[in-house]
Amino acid sequence: MSASGGTKAIVAALGANLAIAAAKFVAFLFSGSSSMLAESVHSLADSGNQGLLLLGGKRAKREATPQHPFGYGRERYIYAFLVSIVLFSVGGMFAIYEGYEKIKHPHEIEHWYWPVGVLVFAIIAESFSFRTAIQESNPLRGQQSWKDFVRHAKAPELPVVLLEDLGALVGLILALGGVSLALATGDGVWDGIGTLCIGILLILIALILAVETKSLLLGEAAGTEAVVAIEKAIVDGDTVTGIIHMRTLHLGPEELLVAAKIAVQHDDTAAEVATAINAAESRIRAAVPIARVIYLEPDIYSETEAAKGSDREATPGGPAAPAAH
Repeated sequence: MSASGGTKAIVAALGANLAIAAAKFVAFLFSGSSSMLAESVHSLADSGNQGLLLLGGKRAKREATPQHPFGYGRERYIYAFLVSIVLFSVGGMFAIYEGYEKIKHPHEIEHWYWPVGVLVFAIIAESFSFRTAIQESNPLRGQQSWKDFVRHAKAPELPVVLLEDLGALVGLILALGGVSLALATGDGVWDGIGTLCIGILLILIALILAVETKSLLLGEAAGTEAVVAIEKAIVDGDTVTGIIHMRTLHLGPEELLVAAKIAVQHDDTAAEVATAINAAESRIRAAVPIARVIYLEPDIYSETEAAKGSDREATPGGPAAPAAH
């Protein structure tokens, strides 16, 4: 994900959420609607989400240090994880509490035009924000389904904003439904039910984001296309005759570590091997520009060693035999 694309979507969502939060809170003050209060907290939480994502993106750009030699790219994952765990969960739990209280102690909605008008305005504003997130995501999504894009994206910002905006739109519809039913029936319990549904929705989104960002924090390999491109770039058929084994790891959304044991000719000189490794590194960076940290270890391929098993803890020329347990 390009930094500019992610930032544009985040800023669009931030602007929409701040305006919507203010409007919802005013509507709550005039109407007493718990759905409006829950939705105003939801929008404030969303605004905090975008603030954290922007902060994470800024901190991730810091230069590497001796203490952190691979840089700070994973800060973006950390802040996305905080968004999913802290703010979504807090917003969701607050909405569930408000919904429970409203169902237990229903309150008639006053000045109905305030919550209805604000909800309509909020749906329009969130739709524009959601549209921006979709437009920014489409070039990166390619032929993937939206589900696969959210699951496999290495940059966390756009999936977070997409799910956030989707949750906001569904939440607004639930709030509008609760308020409308409360007005139609004269029973404030419906307003509480709408608030309760908003809380459940937020917690579900929090769980989805937590699972996906946890995987990124633990460390994910490069995507299939990138792995294939790297493998093709390494082997030149002359000095580098094959790959004994290879591992990749995302140090951040736009920085990839590549470590491989490569097979070379047994009669090549050290100078020839060094030249071949340098050439392979150049080919890798040309094929996959985000491959910025590359370690290639030359070895002599041995069919005997390779036949012992697929354990990637490789001995010279092939995998080691599995250890006994």
